[in-house]
Amino acid sequence: MDRSQHQNVIAAAVASVLAFGALWIKKLKTMNEITSHPRVNRDYERENYINSILYSGDQHCINMIKMRPIAFFNLCDILSRNNLLQSTKSVNIREQVLIFLHIIGHNVRFRVIGSRYYRSTETVHRYFRIVLRAILKLYKLVIRSPDESTPSEIKNNRRFYPYFKDCIGALDGTHVRASVPPSIEGRFRSRKGGTTQNVLAAITFDLKFSYVLAGWEGSAHDSRILSDALSRPRGLRIPEGKYYLADAGYGIRNGFITPYRGVRYHLKEFSAQGPENAKELFNLRHSSLRITIERVFGILKKRFRVLDAEPFWNFQTQVDIVLVCCIIYNHIMGVDPNDLLNQGLYDESESNLIMTTLTEREEREEAREWSAKRDEIAQTMWIDYMARNIR
Repeated sequence: MDRSQHQNVIAAAVASVLAFGALWIKKLKTMNEITSHPRVNRDYERENYINSILYSGDQHCINMIKMRPIAFFNLCDILSRNNLLQSTKSVNIREQVLIFLHIIGHNVRFRVIGSRYYRSTETVHRYFRIVLRAILKLYKLVIRSPDESTPSEIKNNRRFYPYFKDCIGALDGTHVRASVPPSIEGRFRSRKGGTTQNVLAAITFDLKFSYVLAGWEGSAHDSRILSDALSRPRGLRIPEGKYYLADAGYGIRNGFITPYRGVRYHLKEFSAQGPENAKELFNLRHSSLRITIERVFGILKKRFRVLDAEPFWNFQTQVDIVLVCCIIYNHIMGVDPNDLLNQGLYDESESNLIMTTLTEREEREEAREWSAKRDEIAQTMWIDYMARNIR
């Protein structure tokens, strides 16, 4: 073999090796290549999801954000009109409010909401805080003190009128689950066990909150919380001569009439046999009116699951959320009172001055005065009741 033939053989061998190497590298790349997926258009998917909540029927909207579209859009409009919320380059007002309502309606974690709305956990957390602060500023606008006129719910019902003509609402407390540091858990432990905050609220008979005080320890006595509400600069105010119906635990006092102790009170106690005297009749009708606030609490917790679940925020945020839920509830009652979740509310059933601390003697005199007023109402009610039954 001459020299030129030898070179040709070497060149052919090198070419074969290079070709084999190229084929092997290509095969390795194919084996290690990760299958690519189509890119998700997050903006498009997010908008589709939001539209599916708001435009797929009232029931679906209620299931997702606990209100119908009419109440949702009205809330967004109020927040925008009062300059409490602004759309940003990436998140408009509609999405901000929707995310917030989704969280408090179902007690959903930020990361879960983030994955559903294609947002980061940090973004969800930031806008949750923004919307929370904005809705808190609606308290004065939405939660209003009652006027001094006799409520139509009393005036148009002969069981209650004229006996309760000066009554402007009902007052009671409810416990909301709370998460607090171990060092203070004892103060927040309620009688039923578990840590809670004790929330005091007053409602008018059109089933709206007229006052809410949240944040008291679950072990605090009702009368102590009421005293705090009355002594605050912007606390609970009662027009002269008017009063709220309250549970016996609050004690009869100026501006509050409680039922007689040691006498049948709850409606179920009268199911087998009607009232037998003036005190029982008073307690029966007192219970029939005051039970409305228990219904309101029930609907509130049903609408906002965050109030009945283990919270995962700091305590101040837990307090703010209670207030916000009451504000949104009042908003819905004002815009859409026939909301499907409110159906249980309508079941038929039977001074601007700060109050100073009273001395024990003054408290006794005040209790006697309002106890006499209660006796007067009970006797008048009983006389009319007996007169109708005799005829």
